[in-house]
Amino acid sequence: MQIMLAAAMIAALAAPPPTVTTEPVPQPLPQPRRTLDLPSPEVVVVLAHPDDELVFAPALPVMAREGLSIHLIFATDGDQGPGVSGMAPGADLAMKRRMEGFCSGMALRVDIVGPLALGDGTLGLRANDPQSAANRLAERLKPYLADAVTVITWGPDGGYGHADHRMVSAVVTQLVQAMPAEKRPRLLYPALINTPLPEPLASQGWATTAPDLATVRYRYTAADLAAANKAAQCHRTQFDDATRAMIVPGFDAAVWKGEVAFRLAF
Repeated sequence: MQIMLAAAMIAALAAPPPTVTTEPVPQPLPQPRRTLDLPSPEVVVVLAHPDDELVFAPALPVMAREGLSIHLIFATDGDQGPGVSGMAPGADLAMKRRMEGFCSGMALRVDIVGPLALGDGTLGLRANDPQSAANRLAERLKPYLADAVTVITWGPDGGYGHADHRMVSAVVTQLVQAMPAEKRPRLLYPALINTPLPEPLASQGWATTAPDLATVRYRYTAADLAAANKAAQCHRTQFDDATRAMIVPGFDAAVWKGEVAFRLAF
């Protein structure tokens, strides 16, 4: 994910970065867990790739501490994104990134559903085709969203315009807006409200949200930052050691600034 490639630069711009305790990375199970039947989930998070969750990571342990049950769904397994791993795109990379997503979920106290393995980079292709990845995503998401109280996904900007991010946003929003009022969950989009953004993010085209629209805020603690940092350490295929060490301190200092913001879709 492009935002993390600039993490070290962001941290350097935000002095002094806070100290985040690095804890041992939780070891994933031999195979990624696949939860097929959700017992009345309260929060469902739908994202495109393992590591997308890092954009708002500290908010998830806050929700978990409040007693909410959180379920994280990755539409793809990131099989086309080798990051810094040197691995070839394909099945081996997909398995590695699935394990990284599961590891991150354990750190953030969320349950990982899937991934749905619809194919990295395919969600925006021929979207109106009945058998498109987007339409298959919609069908597979319906049972997971049916009992949700809150749903979190990318906003229409997809963060920085990533086609998979934007299609996940469009599909989730379409499903939620069609639900009757008595069953419709609140739908949240992550919001970057502290402007101007650090130059590395601005130059990558990251979208911002007017602060008055970001009415849902989660203030986090040092423990929540530590959980987010632990999650960041899981994504070893995507970021080198130095970048993983700077992701959470950089975003705490220059992007989140004490709270993770979301806006209501409607």
